[in-house]
Amino acid sequence: MTTWTINKPQRLALDGDVSRFDVWLVRGRLNVVGTDGPPSVTFKAVGSKGVTVSLEHGVLSLRHDLGQTRRWYHLFLGVGGWRRYNAEVTVAVPVTATGSLTVMSGSVVASGLHDGVVVDVTSGSITLLGLGGTVLAKTVSGSVEALGVGGDLVMETVSGEIALGDSSAHRVRARTISGSITCDLDNPKAHEVRLDTTSGEIVVRVPEDADLDVDINATSGRVSSAFPQVGTGGFTGARYARGRLGAGNGRLTAYAVSGNISLLSRPAEDAS
Repeated sequence: MTTWTINKPQRLALDGDVSRFDVWLVRGRLNVVGTDGPPSVTFKAVGSKGVTVSLEHGVLSLRHDLGQTRRWYHLFLGVGGWRRYNAEVTVAVPVTATGSLTVMSGSVVASGLHDGVVVDVTSGSITLLGLGGTVLAKTVSGSVEALGVGGDLVMETVSGEIALGDSSAHRVRARTISGSITCDLDNPKAHEVRLDTTSGEIVVRVPEDADLDVDINATSGRVSSAFPQVGTGGFTGARYARGRLGAGNGRLTAYAVSGNISLLSRPAEDAS
């Protein structure tokens, strides 16, 4: 195993293949990109506690070391405590590499990975660009934004917005407690789309030649549909929309406890 202790800005050119990655940071900005070139790790900034980097049997690891006791109280002793564990890093790995990215406080950008990734942020934003495979993105407080993501996609946040654009995903699951959901699908053959918010609005746009069975409900809010074959109804106004697009082989469900839901149409010629 090759190990480095990073305590100043620098670039590591990795000699060896990377098939998996495991990143765990207390605080910072993390950018992981799939590339056809050689793997590398570039630190733009790093706190006084440093980051341990290792490469063994194709597994690349980047970690903040909290010590064997793993006591967390010293992280909350003011801004200075957090800064000691700060890192701004860009990781370049093969497009087929898979793994997990964890940041307690900060932001994560993952792009160009073809075979999936797991992203977990406690407080901060997540951005997903051009990913494939199975993708899971979860943050407690912060937004999740995905653009051009295919495969199976799960996005969750407790407090924050979720936005999905130009998605060719076959399965999409988006859940937020407090925040809005915007979902723009360009795959008319999406198999399963589930959108759920407790407090916030949902806007979902699907191709006019989509093949979906639609079931949309709002407890306190209004539902609107741009598709004549998906009609709205309810005893106290438009509280639900149900119908079938195409053969209805896929399924679209959306539910909002407090907030409006809009089902929009995009031209079929724009869909891939």
